[in-house]
Amino acid sequence: MKELELKYGCNPNQKPAKVSMKEGELPFEVLNGRPGYINLMDAFNSWQLVKELKAATGLPAAASFKHVSPAGAAVSVPLDDTLKQIYFVEGVELTPMSTAYIRARGADRMSSYGDFAALSDECDAATAAYLKREVSDGVIAPSYTEEALEILKTKKKGNYLVMKVDPDYEPPAQETREIFGITFEQGHNNAAINEELLSNIPTANKDLPDAAKRDLLVSLITLKYTQSNSVCYVKDGQAIGIGAGQQSRIHCTRLAGNKADIWWLRQNPKVLALPFKEDIRRPDRDNAIDVYISDECDDVLRDGEWQRVFTEQPEPLTAEEKKAWIAQMKGVSLGSDAFFPFGDNIERAHKSGVEYVAEAGGSIRDDNVIETCDKYNIVMSFTGLRLFHH
Repeated sequence: MKELELKYGCNPNQKPAKVSMKEGELPFEVLNGRPGYINLMDAFNSWQLVKELKAATGLPAAASFKHVSPAGAAVSVPLDDTLKQIYFVEGVELTPMSTAYIRARGADRMSSYGDFAALSDECDAATAAYLKREVSDGVIAPSYTEEALEILKTKKKGNYLVMKVDPDYEPPAQETREIFGITFEQGHNNAAINEELLSNIPTANKDLPDAAKRDLLVSLITLKYTQSNSVCYVKDGQAIGIGAGQQSRIHCTRLAGNKADIWWLRQNPKVLALPFKEDIRRPDRDNAIDVYISDECDDVLRDGEWQRVFTEQPEPLTAEEKKAWIAQMKGVSLGSDAFFPFGDNIERAHKSGVEYVAEAGGSIRDDNVIETCDKYNIVMSFTGLRLFHH
């Protein structure tokens, strides 16, 4: 098939809409559902991301996409008991592929609500069963087991979008797009992201362990498919905070850092012990946890809104307790899609446990950034590679 008609473009009023190939057949099949314009943009960007993650790390990889940027991305690293609890998968069958997606979705569960999922490897029944229970619009993978496909076909009253991609497909060397009726052309971004990019270390501390290398690769490959400006915090093989599409890099760093803090605060004993009513749905739990962690908590508890989701009024998590808990976060890796212009980005990153950094380098203030890293004994690599994505 060389052409596929879509439901509509970015918005329902943008019709007709379609995708097509100038040469050859479309490199994907729609196994279930009907795609829209944004669905396919998410599918193709997320597929490229997980394919590169798998190639760089050798581990099954997954991504959770919303509006052409990842809400989360991860490789398959086993979950500890605390993560199983905050991801709501206690007692759930886990496989390498499902673990990768559970991690990817767990990075920012609020943003992953209604996501498009991408899997580097075959979708098995365990992954399909997890997808079925979460609010998601579609999935792309190189293949599906018969059982997995049957499970997914029952989701969303039979309308869940399931796409099978040709894993051997490579896009043309030159790519084109039209904006305002004007055709743009550029070379496809085929820059390889591997450990060689991390070898230029200008900081005093040059000790970059294998786990940090893996996490920096996860960060950089995630950024390659994130709307710029963008910054990504990673720990234990998964993104824990992504700041996308900001005009200022420090705002990217703050946004992603705040998300990383929320991910870590979800593991606080007070949060783990919140007295939820048994019939409360997972999205409502996510919302309640987000509010409980936020500065709005006191107002919500005072107004009595807690009664809808909790069996009893929980004890607040104070600002002092949050600060002390966040201070315990360590071993975080941070990537940036371009250079840091000032050391303030490192100052903010340090507050969220960052110990390893990868950025392009090349700022006139590189010396200030290096000095700030040395102040906190942070290891930083200059990759020499900018990763803007628009």
